[in-house]
Amino acid sequence: MVSFSTRFAFSVNNINPTSYGDGLAFFLSPDNQTLGSSGGYLGLVNSSQLTKNKFVAIEFDTRQDLHFNDPDDNHVGLDIDSLISIKTTNVKLAGVDLKSRNLISCWIDYKSEERKLLVFLSYSSLKPKKPILNVDIDLSEYLKEFMYVGFAASTEGSTELHCIENWSFQAFGFSPVRKHHSPHNVSDNSVVVNPKIQDSDHDKHHKRLGLGLGIAGPAFFCSVLVAFGWISFKKWRGLNTEKNFKAELVTGPRQFSYKELRSATRGFHSSRIIGNGAFGTVYKAFFVDSSSIAAVKRSKHSHESKTEFSAELSIIACLRHKNLVQLQGWCIEKGELLLVYDFMPNGSLDKVLYQESKHVNPLKWPYRYNIAVGLASVLTYLHQECEQQVIHRDIKASNIMLDGSYNARLGDFGLARLMDHDKSPVSTLTAGTMGYLAPEYLQYGKATEKTDVFSYGVVILELACGRRPIEDGHEMVNLVDWVWRLYSESRIIKAADKRLNSDFEEEEMKRLLLVGLSCANPDSNERPCMRRVFQVLNNEAEPIFVPKVKPTLTFSTSIPLSIDDIFSDSEESEAPEDEFEIGVDLLK
Repeated sequence: MVSFSTRFAFSVNNINPTSYGDGLAFFLSPDNQTLGSSGGYLGLVNSSQLTKNKFVAIEFDTRQDLHFNDPDDNHVGLDIDSLISIKTTNVKLAGVDLKSRNLISCWIDYKSEERKLLVFLSYSSLKPKKPILNVDIDLSEYLKEFMYVGFAASTEGSTELHCIENWSFQAFGFSPVRKHHSPHNVSDNSVVVNPKIQDSDHDKHHKRLGLGLGIAGPAFFCSVLVAFGWISFKKWRGLNTEKNFKAELVTGPRQFSYKELRSATRGFHSSRIIGNGAFGTVYKAFFVDSSSIAAVKRSKHSHESKTEFSAELSIIACLRHKNLVQLQGWCIEKGELLLVYDFMPNGSLDKVLYQESKHVNPLKWPYRYNIAVGLASVLTYLHQECEQQVIHRDIKASNIMLDGSYNARLGDFGLARLMDHDKSPVSTLTAGTMGYLAPEYLQYGKATEKTDVFSYGVVILELACGRRPIEDGHEMVNLVDWVWRLYSESRIIKAADKRLNSDFEEEEMKRLLLVGLSCANPDSNERPCMRRVFQVLNNEAEPIFVPKVKPTLTFSTSIPLSIDDIFSDSEESEAPEDEFEIGVDLLK
């Protein structure tokens, strides 16, 4: 009785979003003689051999083909010796879009003793509790002792690109293999796996399984390090604790139990703390069952924490972009609010940028520039590409996380707000962190995409200069003012981080500094949109004009907010309050 389990991560990309290929399939086949057939048949069969090929496949179909009874262009199906699926399901039920270009994790388990095949899909790296496809079927007559295992795909004239980032496979229950015997000639690109198989309590020994990795001719594959995509679910209608909250989810991130999260963090032990904020503590969590690592944000019930919790769930859970920190799940139990995110091994940008150890090299220039581009990309998405515009309101170095490849991941949406496009903002209590707040936001309390652009500009200058927004010292030097002064003296390149020892592209450095100044322009009308910034950084648009003298800004005498209400820091700042200054000119 043969069982198997496989896990892989893949993405489907297309240069032309109006023309998609057929998708891809994970398959097992007893031979490789007909693998890689041409045509629009997922690379498994062609028009002359629709019923001759032998295979068991899980298809991830991105094109509706009525000839094969496809229900839609976004489904998973089980195929046996035919592309007419035995059973299909729309992956939208798991909050997944196969054509989203995001990285998708898949788990396929076949349990021979239960005669059951299960398929799990998620944008998360944590395995969901419920399968997207559950098929009661006996595969014993199709799974032979020697099988070719791999992936096949077809583009059918489109520019669809199928990328497999990682893959693991295990098989169990094969009988012993006699030496020097194989029913097939395994090609040079085959892989031999030696899994540990337990036959009984008294007999433990290794078995061998020959795996031929068959790659279909029309398929495209590449190994890539890409960003984590996003789980999608419908907008929250309400949020309550056991007494006051009730999460009304149709589809969405996984709901964890408090017991699971407590176990994964060793009882929320202090040794697992990786961050602290005004609304909670962040722990590193290790889930033994899935061998996965995550970050758990824990906060007690309070008006502020409930507001932040609701904001993060209602906003970030429906967003998908490679430069966002991915929400994996949530929990409301025992008077606590917990959010589970992907773990970012390199921590936050501020910790990496300002690390003071003499034994640690400063963040290299290519990483810094890539972080600036990635952040511009995700802000373009939030401001201009989402159905509703998302204003983050707290863009700063400590809210930008770095994955294993130092790619930027924007996080902490506790202060974020949704707004209809082209709709005028309303005044709210000013919230954010000193040094990153736009002057008009301080004055009127109206958050717009241009207030996010200002904060982005400050972060960009931090990346280029290696200095905080407001430097320590008696004069408390403002970073934007300091760079603008050097620019007015035609010495802007002198603002470059000295720790880089001039190890950077001078044109890139100058471009980044000028983009930072243009975004941090006191006049919000002169700030560029994030799409323009993204294009400039990619050298796809002309540089943005920056005046030699920093513009001065004046406001009317009407101040709608009281002094006590001006600031509500989203996180506890490491710097004392007396290090900050506000400069606002008022008309008398």
